Amino acid sequence: MTTSSAPGKVYLFGEHAVVYGEPAVPCAVGRRARVTVEERDDDRIRVEAEDLSLDGFTVTYGDDPGDADVNVPGDLVAAATGYVDGAVAQARDAADAPDAGFSVTIESDIPLGAGLGSSAAVAVAGIDAATRELGVELTPTELADRAYQVEHEVQEGQASRADTFCSAMGGVVRVEGDDCKRLPDPPDLPFVVGYDGGAGNTGELVAGVRDLRERYDFAADAVESIGDLVREGERALRGNDVTRLGELMDFNHGLLSALGVSARSLDAMVWAARGAGATGAKLTGAGGGGCVVALDESDATRTALEYTTACETAFRAELDTEGVRRE
Repeated sequence: MTTSSAPGKVYLFGEHAVVYGEPAVPCAVGRRARVTVEERDDDRIRVEAEDLSLDGFTVTYGDDPGDADVNVPGDLVAAATGYVDGAVAQARDAADAPDAGFSVTIESDIPLGAGLGSSAAVAVAGIDAATRELGVELTPTELADRAYQVEHEVQEGQASRADTFCSAMGGVVRVEGDDCKRLPDPPDLPFVVGYDGGAGNTGELVAGVRDLRERYDFAADAVESIGDLVREGERALRGNDVTRLGELMDFNHGLLSALGVSARSLDAMVWAARGAGATGAKLTGAGGGGCVVALDESDATRTALEYTTACETAFRAELDTEGVRRE
């Protein structure tokens, strides 16, 4: 039996634009997905999912999760098994063990579909645990690449390397196309996260931005402007200028809202954070629901979010400098 964990993330800048080759800067945060894998005597897969913002359930299946007999909606089975299937396939390939079966237990502090990188963390931790269970050790870079392949397939070609690279490496990273690197010596980033209890449909939101970008030049300009904003943000990071980072976060949220990926709940939380004195606040991830991230060293933003009707929960999320690890 082998257990690995990997962190979730927030986007300081750059979500959605990263899909079109613009840079993005995600940051690993101290909420983790833990995946425990035990090799089976047959070629089947058994998944036990807990704490993924879903009802807990256990399902055992063979080649097709749709054949499983389980008393929960099929989309919840798909949510729990899609990334596990991909992680298992990558582990089998890495270990040259095409018929290996596994019992997989997923426990997570990261809300599913909320913009905090739950799927990437599950994929990274799952591949690491499964390969080590089969006696193979992969580097964090290899894990990031294999986990990206999982997300790319599950999301039908609409994924970037940002989430999986950040989850594998930890810290603050920069991703631009296939060029991924960890940024050295980031400043203290006092993240506060507000969660509305919901989740956006990543595929639909990405497709919506693509449609706008193809139909309107000004939408394409907005995507490019996000890229320019990220480059300015990198300069602020190098200068440890947290005030400037906050200003750019506010600007980034405005551009994302113009591209149609915000939501009333996200806007309400962003404005509550700003009203409480946050240095900056924006949605994080695909949008449409889920989470916002703000910068505030004090407790004022968290308190304001907790009293905001749109917010189900708020919490501080410190930067996690450690990526995937064995437990």
